[in-house]
Amino acid sequence: MTGLKHSPEKKLMIFSGRAHPELAEEVAYQLGTELVPMQAYEFANSEIYVRYDESVRGSDAFVLQAHTAPINEWIMEHLIMVDALKRASAKQITVILPFYGYARQDKKHRGREPISARLMADLFKTAGADRLMAVDLHTAQIQGFFDGPVDHLMAMPILSKHVERKYGNEKLAVVSPDAGRIKVAEQWSHRLGGAPLAFIHKTRDINRPNQSVANRVVGEVEGRTCILVDDMIDSGGTITQAADALVKDGAASVVIAATHAIFSDPAVERLKNCVAREVIVTNTLPIDPAKYFPKLTQLSIAPLISQAIREVFEDGSVTSLFDGRA
Repeated sequence: MTGLKHSPEKKLMIFSGRAHPELAEEVAYQLGTELVPMQAYEFANSEIYVRYDESVRGSDAFVLQAHTAPINEWIMEHLIMVDALKRASAKQITVILPFYGYARQDKKHRGREPISARLMADLFKTAGADRLMAVDLHTAQIQGFFDGPVDHLMAMPILSKHVERKYGNEKLAVVSPDAGRIKVAEQWSHRLGGAPLAFIHKTRDINRPNQSVANRVVGEVEGRTCILVDDMIDSGGTITQAADALVKDGAASVVIAATHAIFSDPAVERLKNCVAREVIVTNTLPIDPAKYFPKLTQLSIAPLISQAIREVFEDGSVTSLFDGRA
């Protein structure tokens, strides 16, 4: 492990909120540095207070916070951290969102609805962010919501490497849980040597959040190990229904791979008892130890985030981390 080269003009500093300090510590370690110490606490009325214990003047500041439950509290802390950096004269502020809160509210389905994903980008810009860095945005269009550079990191190389190592000798198919994520499934197929594609045709009631119905499988999955890929698992209903549909359609087995393990109840119960032989996720979000189950595999996203920070800090290319496809 080698530290980053510091020129007289550049000073790297890594900051972490309280939502997922373990990930931030791992990122800092990969970069050969340490997190900047910070005081953070709530007043009696639950307002959040933040103060850094070191000068941040002139620094290239990278401030990481996982938008996990209670999500509004951690987003607010994230914004306050950015504001504190701006007012303390940090030179460049990059906001790192391993999971972008409110990403699913990226468009209006009906009248009188907000576009909360856009509001999030505006809030961070107002707070003082110069750049955003996020992992597997729910939709690529969110990159256009922020007025400045956005680095869209992809966990697929980390997840697919695990799948290839463990299941590469089997007859594979890559399955998207809905038609909207077929482009991501195509990238997976490329990574896995041209494995055939399939998707689940499903319906969703926009009046009932976190509920959908898997109707039928489109594509050839019979006798294959199906790699069911998605960006997140929230309550687990969509992904477990899709796994059931694949087995019903003749799949030999199902492996679930997703970046963000939100795991709202009753996700763990559903995943633990579903037909999938393995559930692979990353640590973009913290997982309560009580929510671990035997078939769960968690891979670290820290190497990817640390490489991206290195490229940004040294004026390199983040896109080069993904063979030009970021």
